[in-house]
Amino acid sequence: MKTTIDLPDDIFLKAKVFAAEQRTTLKEVLVQALQRFMQTPPEAEEKQRKATMKKLLKAMQASNTEPMVPLTREEIYAER
Repeated sequence: MKTTIDLPDDIFLKAKVFAAEQRTTLKEVLVQALQRFMQTPPEAEEKQRKATMKKLLKAMQASNTEPMVPLTREEIYAER
């Protein structure tokens, strides 16, 4: 299907150069970009990133650690 879109000049030129560097057409670059854009909604991507970070942080936590408890001034100086 043919359509007309109005792109800012700088984006059009960058896309055209990118297409030439990839040895493909501007149409193919735009089709691929649109497919990627519509494939994963940003919210789902953000949720996936957060879940991955939680898994990494959990994996990095030592199994023998306990949460730190703040000491009072008396507790700090009691052992001296």
